[in-house]
Amino acid sequence: MSRQKYVVVGAGPVGSLAALYAAKRGHDVEIYELRGDLRDPSTVPLNFTKSINLALSERGINAMRHANQQDLLDHVFSATIPMRGRMIHGRRPSGELFEEPQDYDIHKRTIFAVDRAGLNKRLLDILGAMPNVKFFFNYKLTGADFKRRKAWFEVRGQSSSSGRPEEVEIPFDFMIGADGAHSAVRYHLMKYTRMNYQQEYVDTLWCEFQIKPRGDAELRDQKSKFRISPNHLHIWPGKKFMFIAIPSEDGSFTCTLFLSEADFAKLESDSSKLPSFFDANFPGVTSLIEPSELITEFEANPHLPLISIKCQPYHYSSSVVILGDAAHAMVPFYGQGMNAGLEDVRILFSILDKHAAAENNNPDDPGTVDAAFQRGSALTEYSALRVPDAHAINDLALQNYVEMRASVLSPTYRLRKFLEEFMSVHLPSLGWQTKYSRVSFGNERYSKVVAKSDHQGKILLRGFVAMLCSPVVAGIFGLYLTQRRSLGSVRFLDAIRNMWN
Repeated sequence: MSRQKYVVVGAGPVGSLAALYAAKRGHDVEIYELRGDLRDPSTVPLNFTKSINLALSERGINAMRHANQQDLLDHVFSATIPMRGRMIHGRRPSGELFEEPQDYDIHKRTIFAVDRAGLNKRLLDILGAMPNVKFFFNYKLTGADFKRRKAWFEVRGQSSSSGRPEEVEIPFDFMIGADGAHSAVRYHLMKYTRMNYQQEYVDTLWCEFQIKPRGDAELRDQKSKFRISPNHLHIWPGKKFMFIAIPSEDGSFTCTLFLSEADFAKLESDSSKLPSFFDANFPGVTSLIEPSELITEFEANPHLPLISIKCQPYHYSSSVVILGDAAHAMVPFYGQGMNAGLEDVRILFSILDKHAAAENNNPDDPGTVDAAFQRGSALTEYSALRVPDAHAINDLALQNYVEMRASVLSPTYRLRKFLEEFMSVHLPSLGWQTKYSRVSFGNERYSKVVAKSDHQGKILLRGFVAMLCSPVVAGIFGLYLTQRRSLGSVRFLDAIRNMWN
């Protein structure tokens, strides 16, 4: 494989993992990030919030596993908290508060709560120790020519003699855009390819809160620092809105309120009503977060929108590709945003490797390897493969909001989950699994997960209908036997026709 210059735009987890994959393959890697060094505590974090906790599942772990960096995996498993399921909170008609666990998986597999900043820092530290990797922080992409493979960056904080920010020209062989939902790389890519683009803002805003750990005087052991179970994703479903809590290593919980813009506006007009709103809709939360702290955090933390983005293709020629949120930003309700982005990296480089290893079949020049041609073929395959899967998980994420805020309380939802898990355990040869298990505990293509889940749903529906209709079927069969005795040998379908006639 010939050595190439890879420019990665975006130093978040997806961009950092892509840089690690490229550096491991011997390429010269330059990472450009709009913000300052993300390891610096003074750097403004993602979305201007203090902390972001994420759900890490098999797809993301598998992508890091394929980076062949054992200390990265060691960090992941030492700094994460396993979550075996949801804990549903509510109030019974009697007024009594309840907690109801719902395991994710009948086989006891778990997802993991991970601190985004900690994971990002570990990736950047690994990259910083590699001789073929360079960082450029506070660099803003302002232009790109993907035919000539040149990019222009504005150096923030530095001005030229004219007083305008200094701009530098950077040549490259291949650019990877991992610069988020409002991607500058995607913006410039649109000038070079006929990109279909769809952007949707969901009528839901979100605001972050925190459940603090217990004080030292209250601690009996390490686990007792958590005020509620640390091994669950906690949900207070409100049918049209919800409140969730994800555990952190220090014993705190990062909490998020998801609420319509109109409801946010009502609370913003008089935030003193916030505790009573929580008591009415999220019972028990005000015993975990002081009412005064609820109001303070609601007023201090931003109320941010949720965006869902679909586009295609993800590349142009052999010059550029977009990954992660830059290609398929999704709402957070399936916990797959970062996992899908990390999986993008694994799939992209597996396809690049496959094409790089392909033989040169050019009879005129069999000894040369055209890296650009091989990469162009790989990127075409990557876009064709990944687009339907990214669109599938985008749709699932939107659908899962309804499940989390309402369906978790539904008897129908619980019945289907029970039946699918029962068949998974007692009829394993059928390969029956819940949709959630296929998404979170496997590496099957998202589009195939949706197809198999839909097929399972149809079978369950037919079985349920057959069960309801079974007395009718028995009656018809009894009449058939009666007709057979009186008329001699009669086919079953003919007997049915005779009954109707």
